[in-house]
Amino acid sequence: MSGPVGPPGAQLNAEQADNFEDIEKQFAVKVVQHMATYWSILERMRGSKLRLTKIDDEIYEHFKQEFPDFDPAATIIEDEMKSKAGKERWRNFIMAYEKRVDDYNFGTMLRASPKFEYGEKETIFAVRMQFYAVEIARNRAGLNDWVYEKTHPEEAKKEGESA
Repeated sequence: MSGPVGPPGAQLNAEQADNFEDIEKQFAVKVVQHMATYWSILERMRGSKLRLTKIDDEIYEHFKQEFPDFDPAATIIEDEMKSKAGKERWRNFIMAYEKRVDDYNFGTMLRASPKFEYGEKETIFAVRMQFYAVEIARNRAGLNDWVYEKTHPEEAKKEGESA
């Protein structure tokens, strides 16, 4: 085995490259599983009745406090989210959960808009706490309920008639 993996431009042997490729594949599988699991849950249950963590209320209140201008119905502008100022704002929010939420900074996919399913142009790479904050806000606003209603039109219609 050659020397340790270092900064860009450092030597990388074939064995280490295979390990990195395996790690990337495992990461991609975990991200896709998270995305598919969340969508499957939204198909089975109204988002407005869903809890994503044991501390949803706290995350929601903290998010509203730190991002008072966030509109859960609006499309997220990735460039703003990932700008220098945006990253700093999010980093401060995310780090509050470092010891409290498993995989708080693990990469995941976030829909830019609650109006669309996951898709190549509708999806932003984010970290788990960004996903939780945004999706909790969307669920509280009933913005993900359409997924359940689309999957269960008869039940949604019955619920509408009894309301």
